[in-house]
Amino acid sequence: MSHTTMTYQLGDRVVNRLGYGAMQLAGPGVFGPVKDETRAIQVLRDAVAAGVNHIDTSDFYGPHETNKLIRKALHPYPQDLCIVTKVGARRDDKGGWLPAMEPEALTQAVEDNLRHLGLDVIEVVNLRSMFNAAKPKEGSLEPQLAALLELQSRGLIRHIGLSNVTQQQIAEAQAMTPIVCVQNMYNLANRQDDALVDQLAQQQIAYVPFFPLGGFSPLQSTRLSDVATSLNATPMQVALAWLLRRSPNILLIPGTSSPEHLQENLASARLTLTDEIMTTLNGF
Repeated sequence: MSHTTMTYQLGDRVVNRLGYGAMQLAGPGVFGPVKDETRAIQVLRDAVAAGVNHIDTSDFYGPHETNKLIRKALHPYPQDLCIVTKVGARRDDKGGWLPAMEPEALTQAVEDNLRHLGLDVIEVVNLRSMFNAAKPKEGSLEPQLAALLELQSRGLIRHIGLSNVTQQQIAEAQAMTPIVCVQNMYNLANRQDDALVDQLAQQQIAYVPFFPLGGFSPLQSTRLSDVATSLNATPMQVALAWLLRRSPNILLIPGTSSPEHLQENLASARLTLTDEIMTTLNGF
């Protein structure tokens, strides 16, 4: 893209800004095994072959399913591959999402991630706040961060990130330890973190939007469709390109279990959005 560099710092690594999110490698509702394991393994290998070196996962996807697939597809891992996981939640036996924020649960989660991924150390562990599963809610994360810092001192974690958090929680965390990334919901239609994205950019901290394409209800708008048509692209490609152009610290992790869709997502990095198009889209 002409307006921005396509790499950014994440922990000790420099990663390509268009990464891959493994969530969709589990079954429906991110629960149970993937429908087509061969295809899922192909997607992971294709992503890495195309230059993706940032994969976002969690042991509560499946649970355990995506991490086992990542290991099966990619282990031993390429040296430049940065695998990021998150802890703080668990699943009930019907696939419901529950908080798992006690220090013991976080320790167990990190150990499970290491075992299922076949790693000795995880580059970045994001602490996901589960005071409210759907959106950030205030509450101190000090006991949880203390547990992760203990694991860091044992050499199991290199860096710590945060997910589903408020500005106040980020400030509290930064008083305890450097934070290398924040993962919140953000996309063309959900821009409540606009100020936070810019604030983190000034601090050279990565911002990783989850649901970059709207999540379970994909982004839809005539304006987006019109821009896509004018660029001979899909609306989802334009939505990803908008995020890449929005700020240099944004790292994308769109997920898919389809090799064709993966290539479509990766092609969004080659779209050039003019200032005029950005103005049109900003009025989404």
